[in-house]
Amino acid sequence: MRPRLRHPSIRLRLTLVYAVVLVATCAALLALNYALLYQSLYDNINRPSAAEMQAAASSPPANVDRALADVKIRSYWIEQARIDRLRAETLLSTAGTSAIALAITAMAGLGVSWIVAGRMLRPLRTLTAAARRISQDRLHERVALTGPGDELKELADTFDEMVARLEASFTSQRRFVADASHELRTPLAIVRTGAEVLLAKRESTIAQWEAMGRRMLTASGRAERLLDGLLALARSDSGVIAHEAHDLAIAAAGALSEADGEAERAELTIATDLRPAPVSGDPVLLDRLVRNLVDNAIRHNHPGGRIEVVTGSRDGESVVTVRNSGDAIPAAEVDRLFEPFQRLTSDRTASSRSTGLGLAIVRSIVHAHHGTVIAAPNAGGGLAVSVTLPAPQW
Repeated sequence: MRPRLRHPSIRLRLTLVYAVVLVATCAALLALNYALLYQSLYDNINRPSAAEMQAAASSPPANVDRALADVKIRSYWIEQARIDRLRAETLLSTAGTSAIALAITAMAGLGVSWIVAGRMLRPLRTLTAAARRISQDRLHERVALTGPGDELKELADTFDEMVARLEASFTSQRRFVADASHELRTPLAIVRTGAEVLLAKRESTIAQWEAMGRRMLTASGRAERLLDGLLALARSDSGVIAHEAHDLAIAAAGALSEADGEAERAELTIATDLRPAPVSGDPVLLDRLVRNLVDNAIRHNHPGGRIEVVTGSRDGESVVTVRNSGDAIPAAEVDRLFEPFQRLTSDRTASSRSTGLGLAIVRSIVHAHHGTVIAAPNAGGGLAVSVTLPAPQW
């Protein structure tokens, strides 16, 4: 196995980049300064040429001794040599000083760049530390980064938003598990209590055993419906669905046919307007969606009430609407009905057939099929639920 190479940190890389840019910029400035100095020392000084000096020596001015002229010429050249030497020494000294200054700048630049890179990366270290601290039991913590609204601040805020969504999801999951456990415990407790009471009696009649058997059947049926609802909810939440042609009108007719006996016992009046409403999706889940709407309308109604089921298509979408009479529902409580195990009353035994998952499963199935569900209380009591799903483009 090859050893894993450790790459340099981002801080070190940023430090080197900053230092290289700083040194390159300073080197360019020193080179420009050296070029300007060279030009001022050489190119801007008008030195007489050798021909001009020879002409001046061959025709000296009147009344000037030739020897004196030669002395002046030699003195001139000596002075020029001294000036040239001073120029060369000046340029060499300037180059050396510039090199030393560049080296000092490079060293100082490394230190300053290291500090600046550290300050710039400090929010990332804060974010990393927060990410390491946060766990399933510490989702309440946030980065809460302060400072200017730059990219790092935006990253920290996005991380906080993600943690907030995770916290809400975990809270909802814990509440769901607790509610599911409570719902399952209720029928099991009924069965256990009935059996213990009956067995504790020394003499039990056949009628008592029959009554206990009926209670056990009722409780086990409730547990079975609850487990069936949980499986349907998990299946729709997974998002793995089939894509087959189906019609909401056919699903509504089947749901009404299955619930006809229960509606008749409750003396409910059913009105239907079932027009073609083609959709593409999982037929099992779509049938369950409409059946839950119909069952919800029947079980949360009053004797002699009314149910209306309408299906159809409009604007390239298929719609199914179920309205029912019943008790008045506050508008502020409607959204809560789509949460698992949420009821308007705190009495969990209000309906032996209600599991508290009907509308939650409806919403999950609708979202899995990229549709929308809208619920609103009726003016005279009861609820109207409308589901809109995309129609297939065939």
